[in-house]
Amino acid sequence: MRISKAVSMKLLKICKDNQMSVNKLAMICCLTQSTVQNLIECNSKNPKLLTIVRICDGFNMSLEEFFNDEIFLNIDRED
Repeated sequence: MRISKAVSMKLLKICKDNQMSVNKLAMICCLTQSTVQNLIECNSKNPKLLTIVRICDGFNMSLEEFFNDEIFLNIDRED
């Protein structure tokens, strides 16, 4: 699985676990709705670490917590 797909799945999981929309996720994380939508739709092939840090900050989670998910176990290398 590509990293962009794994990040998309993780964001959708966060939304589901917190019973929130993509728009609310963007607001909580101080990101634009289009940025979050691009991540979810895998339009961003190489998600920026700073964006993921902002998502983590919005949910008071560490990067370790974000990436500590089986979704990220079999990531393909993207060239």
